[in-house]
Amino acid sequence: MNHTNRRKFIRSLGVGVTASIFTPVLAAVDIDKQKKALLELSNFNDGSVDENFWKQVADQFIFEPNLRYFNNASLGPSPVIVQEATKKFRDTLDAFPSKYMWGDWKDDIEKVRSEVAALFSVSNEEIALIHNTTEGMNLIARSFNLTEGDEIIVADHEHPSGTIPWEVWQESQAINIIRPELPILPDDIDEIVEVYKNAITSKTKIISICHIVNTNGMMLPIKEISKMAHDHGILVAVDGAQSAGMLSIDLHDLDCDFYAASSHKWLFSPKGVGVLYAKKESQPFLKPLMVARGHEDKSIRRLENYNTRNYPEVLGLGAAVAFYNKIGKEKINQRSLDLKSYFISQIAGDIRFKIKTPSSDHLSRAIQVVEVIGKDVLKVKKELFEQFGIDCRPMTGFNLNALRFSFAIYITKKDIDYLVISLKTIASQ
Repeated sequence: MNHTNRRKFIRSLGVGVTASIFTPVLAAVDIDKQKKALLELSNFNDGSVDENFWKQVADQFIFEPNLRYFNNASLGPSPVIVQEATKKFRDTLDAFPSKYMWGDWKDDIEKVRSEVAALFSVSNEEIALIHNTTEGMNLIARSFNLTEGDEIIVADHEHPSGTIPWEVWQESQAINIIRPELPILPDDIDEIVEVYKNAITSKTKIISICHIVNTNGMMLPIKEISKMAHDHGILVAVDGAQSAGMLSIDLHDLDCDFYAASSHKWLFSPKGVGVLYAKKESQPFLKPLMVARGHEDKSIRRLENYNTRNYPEVLGLGAAVAFYNKIGKEKINQRSLDLKSYFISQIAGDIRFKIKTPSSDHLSRAIQVVEVIGKDVLKVKKELFEQFGIDCRPMTGFNLNALRFSFAIYITKKDIDYLVISLKTIASQ
């Protein structure tokens, strides 16, 4: 089809359809500028990482005009370089669908698996490339043949995707789901470990636990809880949706049995891509959610055997990991701490605010939750967006009445200054 005929065909689709497909939302992106800024990131030595460095990181992300996006814990953006790579993979697939869906990308997918494994300091034979955390938690919860009276510990702050799978797939077997209450502001790690210790009985089979809770950004001590659990012969399944990419993580060191994460949050991959880690010796417990030709495979790949799937997005995950590694996971880990500290320093001592996230660096990182005293959180969230273009998440459960702010790597200290001024303005109204 030549260019003239193609344009006629597009017009024949109808004004309403073409408008929805081709009307741009954002201004044109200067790709060359993004690539130049990305290249310059690698020219910094470890000792010279400053706000200029992080401004160049921020330049990789393009948001709607006047939007200040502090809602990464809900869903992260992809940097332009990852968007472009993923688009090329889609174009390649559409140019020869059967070739790339069933064969020619096999080695490329395995390279992505290896890159993800290296990011988490594990073997590529312990990583399945799935869709999201919810799928991973469903796969884990459905795999076990538990019997009447068996117990699973799922604390009260777990995300619905970490509780509903156990309720749907296991409660019908008359097992008991134990829901201990976590403190909102624990003094130390031991206080949290004690909660789980007191919940364990001789019937406990599994602890299902968030690494960082969705509610108030509290980070739970996975390593300590895993050790305690294994001493009692208990398996540990971790919801890592909010930690994968925010922290520097060695899953062998954490020693959990399973870890599920969505890479489209803090790893900035294309949407609908995730990771499931299963410790080698714990893999025999797991059964695939779906079966197709090749189900006899004994490797971890049996857990991702969907036949036809979104390979451009999976390969886009590889591009996201490359972007992440170019910046450096230790730099990103430290940035989480620095932004948290900077934000807290700007509102500390102001009686109009109450921070509802634990202050210790062992108990929280780049998610901070703040109440504006005397204000309804839903109204404050609306005012922040309408007056200042700030998007964040209101948290109403557990009597928080607080705003959840995500300090991802595209957030600069200047952005935090703007956020704090906005909060203080609304607090004074």
